[in-house]
Amino acid sequence: MIPRYSRPEMTKIWDPENRFRIWFEIEAHACDALAELGVIPKEAAAEIWAKGKWEVDRIDEIERETKHDVIAFLTNLAEHVGPSARFVHQGMTSSDVLDTCLAVQLRQAADLLLDDLDRLLRALEKRAFEHKMTPTIGRSHGIHAEPTTFGLKLASHYAAFARAKQRLSAARDDISTCAISGAVGTFANIDPRVEAHVARKMELKVEPVSTQVIPRDRHAMFFAVLGVIASSVENLSIEVRHLQRSEVREAEEFFSPGQKGSSAMPHKRNPVLSENLTGLARVVRAAVNPALENVALWHERDISHSSVERVFGPDATITLDFALNRLVGLVEKWIIYPEAMQANLDRYSGLVHSQRVLLALTQAGMSREDSYQAVQRNAMKVWLEGKDFLTELKADAEVAKKMTPAQIEVCFDLDYHYKHVDDIFQRVFGRS
Repeated sequence: MIPRYSRPEMTKIWDPENRFRIWFEIEAHACDALAELGVIPKEAAAEIWAKGKWEVDRIDEIERETKHDVIAFLTNLAEHVGPSARFVHQGMTSSDVLDTCLAVQLRQAADLLLDDLDRLLRALEKRAFEHKMTPTIGRSHGIHAEPTTFGLKLASHYAAFARAKQRLSAARDDISTCAISGAVGTFANIDPRVEAHVARKMELKVEPVSTQVIPRDRHAMFFAVLGVIASSVENLSIEVRHLQRSEVREAEEFFSPGQKGSSAMPHKRNPVLSENLTGLARVVRAAVNPALENVALWHERDISHSSVERVFGPDATITLDFALNRLVGLVEKWIIYPEAMQANLDRYSGLVHSQRVLLALTQAGMSREDSYQAVQRNAMKVWLEGKDFLTELKADAEVAKKMTPAQIEVCFDLDYHYKHVDDIFQRVFGRS
């Protein structure tokens, strides 16, 4: 991923130095286990730990000739270890190193992403309680529906990211498996106890059956979860963008002193952060389908998955990490305009109370069909002629037969819609 959309904490995970360090630890822990089993001398295992070094440039140089990255690494390692290096990689195959390393890297990436989600959840919770009872209009199909509160809007997004955290925690556990089973996964040339030792040292679980590679359904689920999280990022970003439209302007991204919105139009205050997040979500989701396709490999293994993971492993995690951190800052600094929310709520003369009038008429004895027609014909006068909804209802002869003007006015009480806000907050946050 390009530096523009990267944070150093996540890029370090995918840096070659970190990858080769993990490779070395896998190989060295395996040597310790082999030494305990009497397969190699204990002195050799100790020497491998003591002399184990590598150089990224040298590995790259060797790989240009061997066309094999693990062999290049082992060759460079042997240049430092000396004769004892012949005991490195005993009974192992490249996938033992590559797949176990990838598990460690994805676990490390998941830990950062979980921290990101915690920060985002804290930011959303704070803003939700800040605007718990801030009246605003709920929209369906982009059209005014019924009143809600801005706090409830944020509570909905909080709940989505809370689910995201649960899913990512499960995906982290699922991906954290170790395979040291040798060619085609039979343990023919290496004892399963070596795998168990490496898994314990690397804080992984043992893969029950690896067929030489760790099954890619684990990876598919991991990247699918990242894709879902990215979609939740986009969902909130779309809300930010819509609320900032000039015709709405109920909220807007923080616009810092000296910031420029347009090279041509000095007046512009554009929702560039949320637009950027919408685009980044697409990048993360782009990893999902290839990860699903990686599940189907030829027989015990092939390497059609390898090139995909080398690209999308870093790109998807780096991009989502950046996006979540950007979203945290956006939410924390998000500028909210309660007055504009109230103005938009009042814009169509109380149309948002139409369902309550409908229900009141049915309770008063009118059929649902007739009630709907009575409310709708008066509502259309508001849409098409700019009439006042309450006034038209009071003047409607059919409505007047069932409800007094005072009874109609009761249906226009805004607080009616907010009587269960505390209940919803209790469900979402565990407090109200």
